[in-house]
Amino acid sequence: METRAPYALIGAFVLAAILAVFGFVYWLNNTGGVGPRTSYHVQFQGPVPGLLVGAGVLFNGIRVGEVTQLDLAPDNPRFVNATIAVASTTPVRADTRVGLDFQGLTGVPVVTLEGGMIVARSGEPLTLIAEAGAGQSMTQAARDALRRVDTVLEDNSGPLKDTIANLKTFSDGLARNTGKIDGILAGLEKMTGGGTPAQKVTYDLRTPKDLGPPGKTLSASLAIPEPTAVAMLQSQRMLFAPSGDNPGFADFLWADSIPKLLQARLIDSFENYDIAHAPLRTTDLGQADYQLLIDIRRFRIAMEGETRVEIGLSARIVDKTGKVVASRLVEASEKLDKVEPAAAVAAFDAAFARIARELIGWTVQAV
Repeated sequence: METRAPYALIGAFVLAAILAVFGFVYWLNNTGGVGPRTSYHVQFQGPVPGLLVGAGVLFNGIRVGEVTQLDLAPDNPRFVNATIAVASTTPVRADTRVGLDFQGLTGVPVVTLEGGMIVARSGEPLTLIAEAGAGQSMTQAARDALRRVDTVLEDNSGPLKDTIANLKTFSDGLARNTGKIDGILAGLEKMTGGGTPAQKVTYDLRTPKDLGPPGKTLSASLAIPEPTAVAMLQSQRMLFAPSGDNPGFADFLWADSIPKLLQARLIDSFENYDIAHAPLRTTDLGQADYQLLIDIRRFRIAMEGETRVEIGLSARIVDKTGKVVASRLVEASEKLDKVEPAAAVAAFDAAFARIARELIGWTVQAV
């Protein structure tokens, strides 16, 4: 028995499938499906290269419709009239700005709409006027800019030629007098103290080791913050009183600024006395029971009368509430027979050793 194929049913199914595909593509292309649309008239005051019917319309970067018609303005052939259809919910206003943008590597043109606050009167046809030059592509803008540059160069060809000739004359003069210029620059470098800087020599303050057996230890936690000092003392240079030029110390540097150096060596001295109960920096310990506050009064070489090194400190012990438990002035000096870095550092070491012993003995008695 012969089976008859339902050709009409198959044809109808194929046609429905084709229509469904076209409908789906149309819906994707317009991002708004087949919903209600509103048409607007747009006028471009210049050429619109590459713009075609069906090109997209973007509002604040979001696709809302497409171009439905393009015509030349009958009253002015330089103008282009376009009709766009956008989703009815698009907030197009009478002052909405219209432009032309070129997207992607191929520069596909789309109509762009942005902003707007003035609502058009009901019933009046809304015409949007594009900004002047809205259809100008980046290529055309570059051509116009190069054309203007070429015009400027052409109008000033004479002065430019003279300037180049003067530069050549100047460079030839420099080439002929290279030796003299090198000599002038070398003289200026010597006069201003330039050239290769001399290597600085760094000196450290020695921590005393022989502090004797600890007769008494700290009974509470103690912190030693960085000592305070006037700006002059916050230096790595050797200080003199009165201040003056001391060539032998031109390349002298302490290992750190004087306050930081004294803080480190005082902590080292407490550790050499009793490592088990030695204080720490405030940042290391947090909230200590007591703090040893040091203010630096003197740390210098005194040149008046007998030459000597001087160290003068003001020490205070305060508790957690900020109450001063004890205070003391600690001073030491050491005779300096020869004003030169190595002898000066040795004198500072001896003076600091006496300072450290006195501060440690006083602190362990007070805390």
